[in-house]
Amino acid sequence: MFKRGDKIELEITDFAFGGRGISKIDNDTQRTLVFVPNTFPGQKVKVTISAKKKKHYEAKLLDIIERSPIENINEYQPISGAPYIYVPVKEQEKLKKESTLETFRRLSGIEDIHEVFDTFITAPDHFFYRNKMEYSFSCIEHCLESETEIDDAFALGFKRRGTWWKVESLNKASGLFDKEWEDQLHLVRKYLEKTGLAAWHPPKKTGFFRHIVVRKSFASNQLLVNLVTSSENLNSFDHIAFAEFIQNLFDKRVAGLLHTVNDNVADRAKIENGQSKLLFGNDVIQEELLGLNFQMRMESFFQTNPKCAELLYSKALDYVFEDEIRNNKVVLDLFCGTGTIAQLMAKRNPEVSIIGVDIVEEAIDDARKNAINNTISNTEFFAADVGKFLKFNPQYQGKIDTLILDPPRAGIAPKTLKKVIELGAKNIVYISCNPSTQARDASTLSDAGYKLKKYSLVDQFPHTGHIESIAKFTKK
Repeated sequence: MFKRGDKIELEITDFAFGGRGISKIDNDTQRTLVFVPNTFPGQKVKVTISAKKKKHYEAKLLDIIERSPIENINEYQPISGAPYIYVPVKEQEKLKKESTLETFRRLSGIEDIHEVFDTFITAPDHFFYRNKMEYSFSCIEHCLESETEIDDAFALGFKRRGTWWKVESLNKASGLFDKEWEDQLHLVRKYLEKTGLAAWHPPKKTGFFRHIVVRKSFASNQLLVNLVTSSENLNSFDHIAFAEFIQNLFDKRVAGLLHTVNDNVADRAKIENGQSKLLFGNDVIQEELLGLNFQMRMESFFQTNPKCAELLYSKALDYVFEDEIRNNKVVLDLFCGTGTIAQLMAKRNPEVSIIGVDIVEEAIDDARKNAINNTISNTEFFAADVGKFLKFNPQYQGKIDTLILDPPRAGIAPKTLKKVIELGAKNIVYISCNPSTQARDASTLSDAGYKLKKYSLVDQFPHTGHIESIAKFTKK
């Protein structure tokens, strides 16, 4: 019916897990389904067919021709990272809940998911909730007013949906990050454009200005800013004047300003990599979660929505401590990141020994430093691959009452999950940023004798298709 690359117009009628809109096309003999990410029922859209599957097509969104009747146009500039910024939050949450529970049921084989479902936790703030944002420069701009591409431009904002070379300049707040910063970003763009140094040219891999990365502390309401450039014409950049401009524009809100020189031409390389210089202030800011303090560097991993993370962690800890943990047992926090939940657990019950494991050494360094700063002594952190750690530390078998899992989006590798099961923990609390891979792992846990006892959803990222989940499994 369609072939890859075809550009067609569709009406979205249904919503699937992960923020994928569904269009149903009926003809005389069959019904054809087309899945389009970042769309919503009621919208009419222009798409390009990207793949043909056995039972459906997949497509990429090009443009929204007509908005859904339930969408309410607000004052925020729409960006690709917030496709549902005009959709009422309650409608977003309703479809997220329904699609996630159905996907979990189907992939896990756990038919009574609705019976064990605990709660849907809504974000405390639906706007300006992010604590980190990355903005890109490009000399190829997609002009939102004229819907045209402009060469030899100076754009600063977000990549145009479906492209890696075009940037839509952010001229007012997106509704996701700090409003004052984003409302003033166009002034930063104009100042840098007047330097005469070029914005990055993605296809040619040339130019000077590449990215601006900003972290925010909700505890102090301060910002940590990092300007990322190449070394091309570096001596022509007056970093002292730029530092003065930022200080005058935002006053004491900017806790520190860094300048990173990154000549790695890979578009998806970690943009903080390179040689960094502190232009003024501090290179760390401090955030607070449930009474504990955490230092954040520019490259530190930290929950993107800290206020909602407090609710997520509180629910997870409720699951951990609703059953008694004996004093001679330890709690394993696997894929622990910077050890946030381990330290919160240690604060709630100082008598329990907690072991945190994560493969990212920088995260473990942050975990150890934060534990010292929070005067927590009943935690121990190891930088290691989780599977290898369990293989070479068999002493934990039979000594685990409760196990916490918080893996990356891909879920847990089958061999690692097998080692987790062999530990024989009575309870497993599994936090996931991807309920579909969690459902796959839930099926394995079920086959190994673990019963899903409780299941909650957390809307950490309003206006997107993402949802987080917390599952508690108990050994039968």
